[in-house]
Amino acid sequence: MTVYLDVIWLLNFLFDTMLLLLTAAMMKRKKVWYRILLGGFIGSALVLFLFTPLSPFFSHPAGKFLISILMVWTAFGFIRFKYFLQNLLMFYFATFAIGGGIIGVHYFLQQDSYLAGGVLITQSTGFGDPVSWLFAAAGFPLLWLFSSGRGKDIQVKKLQYEEIVYVTAYLGETVLEMRGLVDSGNQLYDPLTKTPVMIADTEKMKDHLPKALCDKVSSGKILEDTPDLDHEWQLRMRIVPYRGVGQQNQFMLALKPDALTISTGKEEWQVKKALIALSSSQLSADGDFTCIVHPQMLQHSSSASNVS
Repeated sequence: MTVYLDVIWLLNFLFDTMLLLLTAAMMKRKKVWYRILLGGFIGSALVLFLFTPLSPFFSHPAGKFLISILMVWTAFGFIRFKYFLQNLLMFYFATFAIGGGIIGVHYFLQQDSYLAGGVLITQSTGFGDPVSWLFAAAGFPLLWLFSSGRGKDIQVKKLQYEEIVYVTAYLGETVLEMRGLVDSGNQLYDPLTKTPVMIADTEKMKDHLPKALCDKVSSGKILEDTPDLDHEWQLRMRIVPYRGVGQQNQFMLALKPDALTISTGKEEWQVKKALIALSSSQLSADGDFTCIVHPQMLQHSSSASNVS
């Protein structure tokens, strides 16, 4: 069997470089291209060492681990130990994810049995079949793109859940418990009192709100009277004007709560001034949150306390 060392080295160089790029993308590290390429070259040098007297050391896990440390150190530097360790662990995560993906796709496409003459025949060449270099070369870029995209999704989801808070609103005897997303894009205020306005999904609150109030919101007839609504609820109602992108001035129906509490699980705020605008539109397609919290509600609260 002929072994083309230059081809094997080149593939390893490309693979190692792309793994370092994937690590940089997932960790949001600055990409210095000459350092990334040098790190990839150090990783690919492992193939060359296997044909030297140093082969026993570099084929040992300790030798491979040393090469990976040099690769990550070269590509991203050493600012502090925690920074370096995070890069190293993410590099191994990317390596195992891509390698496991290639093996998984290989065995997913492989057919080990077939039907002949009404008899199911299986074939095996031992413990697993080697993944061809051609298959790895074709599958690696596709899995790299897939992993990179999933990494971005995870970061976006993590960022979103770091901004999730728990909102409890008290309106007389009615208590509304909501999961809120703190959104800096929500700059809605009551123009008269300058009270910040949070936006709640009416559909998620309909079991706790009067039917007449929910029907009023869903119909869009905000400015019309609602004689069948209790007087107590009518006193809580406010009309808040707003303007959407590319739209003319519109109005939202808002409620003034007696008290409103926002909690992150570690801290809790008692909000002095707040309005809850009722939206007929679904705020979260996944149901991750049921209201959009005005950021000023966290900054201008009456008190903050630790939640034990």
